[in-house]
Amino acid sequence: MKKDEAIKDILNATSLKDRFLRYVQVYTESDPESDTFPSADREKDLGVMLVKELAMLGLKDAEMDNNGYVYASLKSNCDSKKNVAFIAHMDTAPDCSGLNVKPQIHENYQGGKIVIGNGIEIDPESSPELKDCIGETIVTSDGTTLLGADDKAGVAAIMSFIEYLIKHPEIKHPNIKICFTPDEEIGKGVDFINLEKVGADFGFTVDGGFPNEINFENFNAFSAEVTFKGINYHPGYAKNKMVNAIRWASRFIEMMPAKRSPENTDGREPFIHPVGMKGDVNETTVHMILRSFSMEDMAVNKNIVTSAAEYLRNSVPELEVEVNINESYLNMYEVIKENGFIIDIMKKAMENLGCTPDISPIRGGTDGARLSFMGLPCPNIFAGGVNFHSIREWVTFENIAKSAAYLVEIAKIAI
Repeated sequence: MKKDEAIKDILNATSLKDRFLRYVQVYTESDPESDTFPSADREKDLGVMLVKELAMLGLKDAEMDNNGYVYASLKSNCDSKKNVAFIAHMDTAPDCSGLNVKPQIHENYQGGKIVIGNGIEIDPESSPELKDCIGETIVTSDGTTLLGADDKAGVAAIMSFIEYLIKHPEIKHPNIKICFTPDEEIGKGVDFINLEKVGADFGFTVDGGFPNEINFENFNAFSAEVTFKGINYHPGYAKNKMVNAIRWASRFIEMMPAKRSPENTDGREPFIHPVGMKGDVNETTVHMILRSFSMEDMAVNKNIVTSAAEYLRNSVPELEVEVNINESYLNMYEVIKENGFIIDIMKKAMENLGCTPDISPIRGGTDGARLSFMGLPCPNIFAGGVNFHSIREWVTFENIAKSAAYLVEIAKIAI
């Protein structure tokens, strides 16, 4: 089935529009300051809703565990023994408020700027994807919150995909395994996932951007904490005595090369990004993230950080400098390339829709990166949204439907 027909069929045969609008109004923002799991109980509110919906669709094993993970399965309707997982996250990013989301519907988009409320506009100059959405129905927030298409568009696509398969028993498919996760946005999305309960041979996260985007490469990600311990004195009598940790931490940040900053890199270029600084004259810690597609580039990043710290430590003997660098996640391609049949499935499914895949590396990560190294090869699929983590986030119903239609094609091929 080709793209336009498939999109129309999904929209007509499923409750995609209604469920997406309901999902985004559930407050599921994760909390990076929390020491619980999930980080916020409100994330379970959507989980409870999804379990009920899955049960109503006939998936008798739908459940949410104590950690907030939702599991369910749709048995194969043929002799296939394959088990294929489809995964999306329920939480929204803490970068922008997800409380009291009021979705705004803009029907039959005809080009130009979109005024979404609160004096906020979405401009085709900064969202060039809009040119491909003429005639479609665009959904935005009201300009006071994010929308939550990341990743509730992915959740809605998977749910609509399941509904469509159930309504079309003539479509043969393997065993479908579903998992919805909490806390992905704060890097903990698979900390307590039960892979035995998922029970899949391979899977897909539905957490990408604009249609046709498929990802089987992502950043290697490390975090760095550089702590400066100084010496404090009364400022009126501090000459030749005070060692201000704040000042030296600031100097350290200035030593990071501008050409390796996020704002000056794209494509496969690596970066070093200070994301926060906390402390006082006595002790200040700089929090950083290091990103690269190759471990060779990561070694360079690490060396830049450690060399700058060593230089300052040697320049000011009274200054203590401690560096801690830790792995967050690795490039899934190291696993996916050993399972090339999954890439073949993704490409063939796109071909079946009459589309050209946009194969691009993720300048970030998904749950699939960690899952791949946990034994579940798991590339990433588009969910349809744009401007994630922003009050200018938007998606079209048609793009979510296209994601669901793509999942149908994957299921057909993966038997």
